[in-house]
Amino acid sequence: MTDQLSRRDLLTSSAAIAVSAALPSLARVTPAAAQTIPSSASEIAAAVRAKKITAMELTKAAIARAEQLKDLNIFIFLNKDGAVATAAEIDESRGDGALAGLPVVIKDNINTADMPTTGGTPALEKAQPKQNAPSMQKLFKAGAIIIGKTNLHELAFGITSTNLAPFAGPVKNPYDKSRIAGGSSGGTAVAIATGIVTCGLGTDTGGSTRIPAALTGTVGLRPSVGNGGAQRRYNDTNMVVPISHTRDTVGPMGRTVADVALLDSVITGSPLAGAEPLRGKRFGAPAALWGGLDRELEAVMKAARQKLESAGAVFVDADIAGLFEQNAKVSFPVALHEPIADFPAWLETSEIRDITLADIAAKIASPDVKGAFGAITADAFGAAYQDAITVQRPALQKMYDDYFRDNKVDAILFPTTIAPAPLIDTVKGSGEMSINGGPPVPVFDTMIRNTDPGSNAGIPGLSLFAGMTAGGLPVGLEIDGPVGSDVKLLALGLSIEAILGNAPPPKI
Repeated sequence: MTDQLSRRDLLTSSAAIAVSAALPSLARVTPAAAQTIPSSASEIAAAVRAKKITAMELTKAAIARAEQLKDLNIFIFLNKDGAVATAAEIDESRGDGALAGLPVVIKDNINTADMPTTGGTPALEKAQPKQNAPSMQKLFKAGAIIIGKTNLHELAFGITSTNLAPFAGPVKNPYDKSRIAGGSSGGTAVAIATGIVTCGLGTDTGGSTRIPAALTGTVGLRPSVGNGGAQRRYNDTNMVVPISHTRDTVGPMGRTVADVALLDSVITGSPLAGAEPLRGKRFGAPAALWGGLDRELEAVMKAARQKLESAGAVFVDADIAGLFEQNAKVSFPVALHEPIADFPAWLETSEIRDITLADIAAKIASPDVKGAFGAITADAFGAAYQDAITVQRPALQKMYDDYFRDNKVDAILFPTTIAPAPLIDTVKGSGEMSINGGPPVPVFDTMIRNTDPGSNAGIPGLSLFAGMTAGGLPVGLEIDGPVGSDVKLLALGLSIEAILGNAPPPKI
């Protein structure tokens, strides 16, 4: 079976499509059913439960596809033996969960008890936590098959996924291999975009599910974080290689909004989101988030807005004055101070012995990440932290609360990034780019501009496909809502996606 699969042409938008269409053992499946089986994560699981396809067939197809696409540097650890063993168990006795037999991937900073959790950094290359992170465990209990751990920007400290650790390498965008996949959850995004899986888990601190989703034509959710406690939708405290306990969250990613909604429902136990009609729905369109755009990306976003307006959506052109200035008072003081305490807490909870924060910092391979950790170990933002967390962050949250209330908007809608994917920089890991032929600007600051403020405010955000540029690169559209509006965002996302469609598969 493995040799047969590795020889077949699996270059479709889903490895499962290739399996259902090509394997002789599936000859009993009608052509119509073959096209229906892999159209969504829920239908794949339903097909496994109905014995129209086996978990083993899906798993071997996903592994073969992953091996075929090694040059994209999608995986740090491919879980061949473990995935096959789980598939066999599901086919024999466990095929009754919401995700029965569904291949998924997990970002390699999320704790897994039977696979290493490296964070994509040399000091943790052999790190083995003792427990699964709760969000990952819920997928597993629902019958998901973990195909492997995906590559990421080293230690998740960046948005390009240009990981320069020797065992990782830069994640490449399947729409143009010379360009970044976005980050830090780039490996998960590319595994989805190339059809290895339909969905999986990433993490998001300042845009790390949404930016790679935007740049690869996929979907990424940053769940509500709020002020923690009951406002935090996913609770994986000390079970993910950390940046900031205030900002970090696991987030589901998928080929479609329905795939993401399914994972969210499994993780939270909440009802599955259903589409919410757009007619009469009010979307804020702040000038701050719509300004300074790459011309090709702007054309895609304007066309998307026109389509949504034709469907009855109402756009409210009200700005959020001072948004970026207020965000700057929160962002680095929180993200570059909290790791000082959060890393030791993660190491202790994970029972990873004889490794310290200093050890991790000393062995970092990517120059951009090493620079960030220089600021962390020197506690460069220590003096600003208390003001950031007790004064400036609440002020930022109030700006959003006031905006939603005063403008009576259901959500804010804007371009996820202000430019399509820039070129990979294998020297620094995150270098410079130009917008519309202008002067060089930092890739990190530029690409995170629109996603970072909502992250710091703790509100949920969903990035989905808006369209393709004239140059053939995907563009992402994001909708943000008040804390706790995650299901509503998914419901609106389902309706937006029905109008705008899904990305065409990459030609790889």
